[in-house]
Amino acid sequence: MLRHDLPGGCFLRLVEESDAAEIYALVDDNRTYLARWRSWVEATRGADDVLNFIRATRKQMAENKGFGLTIVEGDRIIGTIAFDPIDWTHGSTGIGYWLAEAHQGRGTMTEAVRALVTYAFEVWKLNRVQIRAAVGNHAKPGNSRAARLQAGRRPSPSGADR
Repeated sequence: MLRHDLPGGCFLRLVEESDAAEIYALVDDNRTYLARWRSWVEATRGADDVLNFIRATRKQMAENKGFGLTIVEGDRIIGTIAFDPIDWTHGSTGIGYWLAEAHQGRGTMTEAVRALVTYAFEVWKLNRVQIRAAVGNHAKPGNSRAARLQAGRRPSPSGADR
């Protein structure tokens, strides 16, 4: 099993089918918060919906197009982070992620993003990693935009924060 320790005690590990119920419970507990930023939250109505996501990320990994990870603190999942399917022709990918509201502002997502961006550039030798955040998701430290900037990324040259 892939595992990557993050500063601060959390770690990343591959998402497993057995995580579906725990991830669904976390999404459900954070539904109001996550729905502000993530469009898939409303359609996530049970563990089977999460299981479909997990199976898609596992298929993506089997096809050498990226992978999905859980963000774990102790023995509890507190969020997920995953590569969008890699475009090997153009050497590019994207990263999507979310973290439970109670775990915001601690630098966990910054370190998780940094780990995936580093992997994409240093191991896969990709040319581009795109990270998009919802408009308005920059009000406090530890959020999506702050995580990208602190991980060494910057807004696009056009000034649009993608």
